[in-house]
Amino acid sequence: MSQSLPAIIYPVAIPLMGAFLLPIGARRMAELAGLFGRIVVLLSFSTSLALAVSIWTAGPAVSAMGGFAAPLGIVFYADRLAMLFLLALNVAVFLFWPRGQGAKGGPCTLMLALLAGGSGLILSGDLFNIFVFYEITAVASYGLAASGRTHAGFAAALRFLILGSVGSSLMLIGIALIYARTGTLNLADLSRIAPHALTGPVGLAAFILLLAGLGVKAELVPLNTWVPEVYGAAPARVSALLAGVVSKLAMVVALRFVVQVFPGDGAHTVLLVAGILGVLAGELAAWRAGSLMETFSYSSIAQLGMVALAFSISGAAGIAAGIALALHHAVVKPAFFMLAARWRGPVGGLAGAVKDSPLAVWLFVILSLSIIGIPPFPGFWAKFLFLKAAFAAPSAGVWIAVFVMLAGTVVEAAYLFRAVLVFFADGERGGSTPRFAFAQLAPALGLGAVLLAAMVFIAPLGASISGMADEASNAAAMAARVLDRGE
Repeated sequence: MSQSLPAIIYPVAIPLMGAFLLPIGARRMAELAGLFGRIVVLLSFSTSLALAVSIWTAGPAVSAMGGFAAPLGIVFYADRLAMLFLLALNVAVFLFWPRGQGAKGGPCTLMLALLAGGSGLILSGDLFNIFVFYEITAVASYGLAASGRTHAGFAAALRFLILGSVGSSLMLIGIALIYARTGTLNLADLSRIAPHALTGPVGLAAFILLLAGLGVKAELVPLNTWVPEVYGAAPARVSALLAGVVSKLAMVVALRFVVQVFPGDGAHTVLLVAGILGVLAGELAAWRAGSLMETFSYSSIAQLGMVALAFSISGAAGIAAGIALALHHAVVKPAFFMLAARWRGPVGGLAGAVKDSPLAVWLFVILSLSIIGIPPFPGFWAKFLFLKAAFAAPSAGVWIAVFVMLAGTVVEAAYLFRAVLVFFADGERGGSTPRFAFAQLAPALGLGAVLLAAMVFIAPLGASISGMADEASNAAAMAARVLDRGE
């Protein structure tokens, strides 16, 4: 059974209203724009947290807007998986809120719009509203990519916009194809109709078109050519936010499609191929990169590829592995970007950095050990869950995925340890590398503390992820909660 909670709309309505009001107030008191925005984010987080507590205790919640029951009306659906990433988005927006010259009306408004769009994207229960909120999220991302107001940032944001527009058009075509074949866009309704109406080449084509649209945000090959350029030119906090959390929202939506609308082997194979290409392309490009910012931009592509590989494995075990990999990446990668933003330039020019910024270097080492998968860090457990899921569902494609993941891990270890060796090189160059002010290092330190806390509480965290995966993998139960509510 599900509970009916009209409050599901609040995580979308609060930041959306804040994004509307902030520019009006910023015209008179520009210096208060950042404070007002932070207050709105805190209010949105508080509402989301209260909603999450209710869902954790009483089960998934459904809200039919305007009193129109599904599948006719607009439906929001919130389960534990949705609430996890909704809370992560709120925390990330607050943590990476613009500072200094960026904390003005424009960037702050875009941050609130991104929060509203991302919240709606993760909660929407029908394809049309997923597309609408995806567009809101995309437009806010384009603006934030250019918020540094540099020539490189403007050029990168323009190319990002063009590629995103192409992806959105393909996604819209896929939605139109689904509606033409089924007569509905509600995900719960589609979970009952699609197995009969979206079979064969038509269904596979529809999924590929949807994944092409989501793949721009999810950094899937070949739709991720914008990643190194945008992450390198955008403000560091924007890069950390987009790579850390926003990209995961698109992957969660893709998971919803695979579970509820396209449960057949074809969609899983497409996701598998996209993941394999992403890991190979991302890790090899990261290994050849000359700067840390380029390295982590390409590495982000590879990590999203690993999430896609996990989600391509049918059943709750694959979903659990994907959630664990996505959560780990959402903590580690933004911290890497915050470090790389200060350590710009060729990696070779950072020799002796351990003497200038010892805390930053040791944080880099901890993050590297975890993302490589060295026990007992959380990255090891995330990759262990992937291997466990793969061994439980063996096939030729899955074995290839395992090989690619392990090979990618070896390449990842090579370029990360190469950077660590530079940091600990001859100390004669001490004093020549950039130092970190506490305000610059604080977000990365906070994420490092979260990583260490996860290591301590890995057992209850693993049990919680397993429960989310079981809930998210049950398409029939999700459909019953939305459609069979007796309203």
